[in-house]
Amino acid sequence: MISIALLGAGRIGQIHGRNIAGSKRARLAGIADPLPDGANALSQATGAPVRSADELIDDKSIDAVLIGTPTDTHADYIDRAAAAGKAVLCEKPVDLSSARIVETLERVRKAGVPLMIGFNRRYDPNFAALKKRIADGVVGEVELVSILSRDPAPPPISYIERSGGLFRDMMIHDFDMARFLLGEDPVEVHAMGSSLVDPAIGEAGDVDTAAVLLKTSSGKICQISCSRRATYGYDQRVEVHGSKGLLSAGNIHETTVMFAGQGGFTTDPAQHFFLERYAAAYRNEVEAFIDAVTTGKAPSPSGHDGLKAQQLADAAQQSLDSGKPVKVN
Repeated sequence: MISIALLGAGRIGQIHGRNIAGSKRARLAGIADPLPDGANALSQATGAPVRSADELIDDKSIDAVLIGTPTDTHADYIDRAAAAGKAVLCEKPVDLSSARIVETLERVRKAGVPLMIGFNRRYDPNFAALKKRIADGVVGEVELVSILSRDPAPPPISYIERSGGLFRDMMIHDFDMARFLLGEDPVEVHAMGSSLVDPAIGEAGDVDTAAVLLKTSSGKICQISCSRRATYGYDQRVEVHGSKGLLSAGNIHETTVMFAGQGGFTTDPAQHFFLERYAAAYRNEVEAFIDAVTTGKAPSPSGHDGLKAQQLADAAQQSLDSGKPVKVN
């Protein structure tokens, strides 16, 4: 059994903390958060002590650190945990600067510790099954991937102002999923975006509605559609079209109950938000991290995957600003 410390006891930290505590292969060794309410609540729920981040990172009895703190602290905590010889699972993104990510990955490489990035959607049972069928050749050669990702409502403007923007905050998950499903790195990005949901988002310098086209060197295409508003719930759909047919993964609804009448067919809305929709993915992600720490298997998604997704987000922002496609190394 390995010992894992949790940095950050906010919304996502609460999920991760409970998943670590619920694992038969790990122990939640401590919780750190400058805001005491979340840390104390999680401590009461799991029995793990509340300690400072410095204490947890310096504690030689702790094997790994899970970082669920604000984005602008991620790279610093990764650097410190790696220097202390601890394996790291960090929420996306590593940093809003690709150059800073490169520096951190080099420090991790020199420290020789595992680093896994929290692109949890790879561990969603539906998307993982879709990926396996691609690998098994069910759809033949992948030609076109379509990803739809729409939140039920926009976050507060205070969050928008420090998030890095829709491409680096929200769509970065879809950039990782595009690479995951295409099996190749895109080399060209063309982005369009508007502020249609909330004028204040546009005033803050961001967009709330966006579409991006990605193209790989072999010609495979991915189209991503994102919106900060979906009146019918949390919209998460994927289609993969190939030479032998089509694979698709649809939304998960609040129930499977359907009513059929003279007016047609009706079902319940899609699950409301990511905490419900990706509950299984977060559990599977923590178990995959434990596997990497205990077996020495390379973690996935890796720090390199985090960098690649960030570079695509950077290119999308450049394309939006210029109105032209952007080439990506």
